[in-house]
Amino acid sequence: MKKIKVLIVDDSALVRQTLSDILSSDPRIEVMGTAGDPFIAVEKIGREVPDVITLDIEMPRMDGLTFLKKVMSQHPIPVVVCSSLAVKGGETALRALEYGAVDIIHKPAMATKQMIEESRTLICDAVAAAAQARRQRLSPESGLFQPKLSADVILSRGKPVTHLETTEKVVAVGASTGGTEALKEFLCAMPRDCPGIVIVQHMPEGFTTAFSKRLDSLCSITVKEASNNDTVLPGHALIAPGNRHMLLKRSGARYYVEIMDGPLVSRHRPSVDVLFRSAARYAGSNAIGVIMTGMGDDGAKGLLEMKESGAYTIAQNEATCVVYGMPQEAVKLGAVDRILPLEAIPSEIMSVYRRHLTKTG
Repeated sequence: MKKIKVLIVDDSALVRQTLSDILSSDPRIEVMGTAGDPFIAVEKIGREVPDVITLDIEMPRMDGLTFLKKVMSQHPIPVVVCSSLAVKGGETALRALEYGAVDIIHKPAMATKQMIEESRTLICDAVAAAAQARRQRLSPESGLFQPKLSADVILSRGKPVTHLETTEKVVAVGASTGGTEALKEFLCAMPRDCPGIVIVQHMPEGFTTAFSKRLDSLCSITVKEASNNDTVLPGHALIAPGNRHMLLKRSGARYYVEIMDGPLVSRHRPSVDVLFRSAARYAGSNAIGVIMTGMGDDGAKGLLEMKESGAYTIAQNEATCVVYGMPQEAVKLGAVDRILPLEAIPSEIMSVYRRHLTKTG
C-alpha cells in the first residue's frame, strides 16, 4: 500500500521532531519533510506535493490561517491543523475549519507515556483520515500502537432497561471527520419542536465549547456543550465535551447525560459507541440513532445495538460524506434502517417523531 506523504509545518524544532517521530512510527505514513514556516513549506511543496500537511497556526513571517487560505485557493491539499490553540477552542480554530482544514488536533502532550501514546493514535488517525478524504480509497488499519478497546470498558452491554414507550424521543448522533460542517447543516435544519438530541463529534478538549456556541448562534434550536447531569430536552442539542465520554441515562421519565473520563474506546474519547450503547440500554425503542461522516468504525457496533433494542437507525449516504467510513461500517453490520443524504436526515427524523406522537398521543 502506498504510504501517505506528510509535510510538517511548525516553527518549533521540538514539535517538528516529535511529530516526525509519531507519524513515522505509523506504517501507513511517510514524513516527506518538515518546514519551520510557510515560506519554507511553499518551497518544499514546489518540489514535491504532499498528501497531507500538518500545520501550526502561530508562526513567524506568515500565520497558519493565512497560509491555509492560500493553499486552499491555489493548490488544495488536505490540512490537519496541529496547534495549541485547539486547546483554547477559540474562534481561530473554528476559522481554520471554515478555511478548509480537515481536522484540528492538539499538539502532542509532552507528559506521561499514556498521554503521548494517546496523542500518537489521534494524530496518526487524523492524518490517515485527511488522506482518505482526498483519495476516498484509503483503508484504515486497526490495532496500531495500543489496544482498540470496546465500549465494554465504560458500560457493559447487558440487557436494555425495560421502559414503556413514551411520547419523548431522543436522537443520538455520532460523527467524526467532516462532521463539523455536517452537524451545522443538520442542526440548522432542525425545528424547535424536534426531539432532544445528544451528539458525539470527535473533537479535542476545549474545542467543543466554541463549536457549541457557534452552532447555538446559527440554529433555531438550543445547542450547548454537555455538562454532567444535563437534562435532554426537546428543541435542545447536547454535544459531548472533547476528551470526555458521554452516556445517555434515564431516571423515570427524564433523560439526562452522564459525562465521564475513561480510556479511549474504538480509539476515541468521546466515543460514539459509548453513547450509542447507553442509548440502546436506557432509551431502546424511544431512540433514533444517526451515524454521519467519519473515518473508521466508531459507532457501527453501537448503532447495531440500538437497532436491536428497537431504535430507528439512519446512516448518512456516501455521496454527502467527507469520509464514508463510519456509516459504511454500520451498513455492513446491518445496523441501518435508512441510508439518506445529509439534507434528508432532519425531515426523516421529524417524520418518524411525528408519527410516534400521533401513535402515542
